[in-house]
Amino acid sequence: MNLLVQEFPTMKLYIDPATTSYLIQIIAGVVIAAGAVAGIAFSKIKRALKKGKTEEQPVKKTRNEEKKIVTADDLLDDEE
Repeated sequence: MNLLVQEFPTMKLYIDPATTSYLIQIIAGVVIAAGAVAGIAFSKIKRALKKGKTEEQPVKKTRNEEKKIVTADDLLDDEE
């Protein structure tokens, strides 16, 4: 390393803008993935704690039941 500095004293580090953009995308992807993992873990913990309750709660009718449309939320709410 010292040899390079002696031979090229005016050499400076250069980071290409495309490289910077790529690094920003990597960081953003990691943050989004970490958020998704945290959300899924929180949901599973919440469900596990909810199963421990012995008292039954009344079932609420949603607008989707009136129209007979099944959504993903309806499927997740079923604990059968």
